[in-house]
Amino acid sequence: MDRPGDDRHPCALGPMDPLRWSPSPCTSRPPSPRTPPCEMLGHVGIEAVLEQLKIKAMKMGFEFNIMVVGQSGLGKSTMVNTLFKSKMWKSTLPGLGVPMPQTLQLQSVTHIIEENGVKLKLTVTDTPGFGDQINNDKCWDPILGYINGQYERYLQEEILITRQRHIPDTRVHCCVYFVPPTGHCLRPLDIEFLQRLCRTVNVVPVIARADSLTIEEREAFRRRIQHDLRAHCIEVYPQKCFDEDINDRILNSKIRDRIPFAVVGADQEHLVNGRCVLGRKTKWGIIEVENMAHCEFPLLRDLLIRSHLQDLKDITHNVHYENYRVFRLNQSHALPRGPGWVNLAPAPADLTATPGPWKVRWQAHDSSDEEC
Repeated sequence: MDRPGDDRHPCALGPMDPLRWSPSPCTSRPPSPRTPPCEMLGHVGIEAVLEQLKIKAMKMGFEFNIMVVGQSGLGKSTMVNTLFKSKMWKSTLPGLGVPMPQTLQLQSVTHIIEENGVKLKLTVTDTPGFGDQINNDKCWDPILGYINGQYERYLQEEILITRQRHIPDTRVHCCVYFVPPTGHCLRPLDIEFLQRLCRTVNVVPVIARADSLTIEEREAFRRRIQHDLRAHCIEVYPQKCFDEDINDRILNSKIRDRIPFAVVGADQEHLVNGRCVLGRKTKWGIIEVENMAHCEFPLLRDLLIRSHLQDLKDITHNVHYENYRVFRLNQSHALPRGPGWVNLAPAPADLTATPGPWKVRWQAHDSSDEEC
């Protein structure tokens, strides 16, 4: 029922405004004829908001943090250089006077990449020593500790009464996991690591050094890995439950069918038919990394940079970080005692504890899918 004396137009009220007229559930009276639809009488210029957002984003720039995990010699550093076509990381060949790390060590490097006026602050974290030891028990703990440590760092900044206008984002947005090209199936180490990691960060597995497999071996290896992922309830990116609409579902289904991508990295150019291409030179020819007939590197590049970069950041913030935030606030055993105050206990020394699998569901439209 309309309030007496309320002459405001319905379009001037917000969607959740209590003064907005809504039909009573106890009556079947049709809507009043004096509530016409909100029609545009002329050009307003709302589309200019997009240009404003673009200008603001160009000024601020973008941040993207990626982690590469895999055994030594699988081409992680070369792959990062190939992805961004720059010398992000110095590649080292095994056995050339470089000592093998005795324990897992995490190393990060940050660069500013600019292309056509767009600035990207890119941070790459490498994990030398992962899986290289005889005893690899709990070799994932330093990696999970680092990922959760970045969540904790962001949380501590977020709960301050006087916060920065822009909180530096060091959270890992994507982890590229390099699977050795054994041609068989996932190793127990791969399964144990992926089961723990997929609940904390977006994981994109790839078949490293795919040029060591024939096309038939590569496809059979991919199907075995996909079977292992399903059998052990490992949800890699892009996850089914986060598809927002039918278009996303169609696009992501094609991506899920090709994961893990069979990739080859190269940071050197060669002349092929009068044009320079990135590739690996062998005795029988040149493997072009950007040629889909040779490997699936273009699919990985498009996923990480051209089509899903912002989605990776959104899921990191709205799902993985939100899970950690809820976990930590519940762990503190203290409720806010006043406006703007949050009593948060110090983070425990062991940050490898991971919240339950996706307690916070973001845009989970398809609830009919089976979940592990």
